[in-house]
Amino acid sequence: MTPAARGGKVSEFAQSYAAARCSQNPESVAGFHAENGSLQVNDGPAALGRRAIAEEARGFMRAFPDLVVTFDRLEPDGNGTKFHWTLTGKNTGPGGTGKSVRISGYELWQLTDDGLIASSKGHFDAADYKRQLGS
Repeated sequence: MTPAARGGKVSEFAQSYAAARCSQNPESVAGFHAENGSLQVNDGPAALGRRAIAEEARGFMRAFPDLVVTFDRLEPDGNGTKFHWTLTGKNTGPGGTGKSVRISGYELWQLTDDGLIASSKGHFDAADYKRQLGS
């Protein structure tokens, strides 16, 4: 059975993934990805493999010690599954601005047959994010 056919299982996976994003444990985020999976944010370089994905997650977790990522909805897409989310937090990490942000976006997931993320392409309004940070 493909991940898309599992319906509710993908929704449960998405809720657990959002909880991992809030955990301040970047390795737990990486664990949702295939061993050789990838994570790309906007048009930046892709993080390849769990170690690099954990480092990408660690960057957001350091910047926002009170980080909350909520699972908004899943949306089927011809290229995979869109995981829509909202991120809130105050940028009080090292070098932070002290400003609060609230941004929404999505990750376009390609899932493996065993239900892990093979590829994730994240998208959010970077200009709005920078404006909220005051930079």
